[in-house]
Amino acid sequence: MEELLQVGVITSTHGVRGEVKVFPTTDDKERFWDLKKVILDCGKEKINLKIEGVKFFKKFAILKFKGMDHINDVEKYKRCPLFIEREDAVSLEENEYFIADMLGMDVVTEDGVHFGTLKDVMETGANDVYVIESRQYGEVLVPAVKECILDVDVAARRMKIHLLKGLVP
Repeated sequence: MEELLQVGVITSTHGVRGEVKVFPTTDDKERFWDLKKVILDCGKEKINLKIEGVKFFKKFAILKFKGMDHINDVEKYKRCPLFIEREDAVSLEENEYFIADMLGMDVVTEDGVHFGTLKDVMETGANDVYVIESRQYGEVLVPAVKECILDVDVAARRMKIHLLKGLVP
């Protein structure tokens, strides 16, 4: 399981006082109200930052970090992702999973036959859709509904599915 979970990406600066505009990669942007700290991944290093202020503008979170009080302090961090430690993550309900923990999972059919690997999760309005790369069928889109997803075992990195008629040729 991933120890760091991505919550956003810095897209640009906001004003001249060191604030940044963050595109949330979490399903609830209001989540930033509860965060006290984040980890900025600069590529070569990771920097622990304390959040001093949070506000929202359209689909973005506007964050102010302690000790970064000028546009020049934050401008270099455009396009850098923000992470949190797993212990700071929200609690999950039954049958909820972090996408980071699911990617790369082995996918098997209900009779135990290897079907493919989970490559992506598309978030749609009604339900998520799992993108499974199958040797036999190529890219297969499977809706994340109880009729199709029979079991998800994050620890074993395995998902069992039922293929509804029409999902594969």
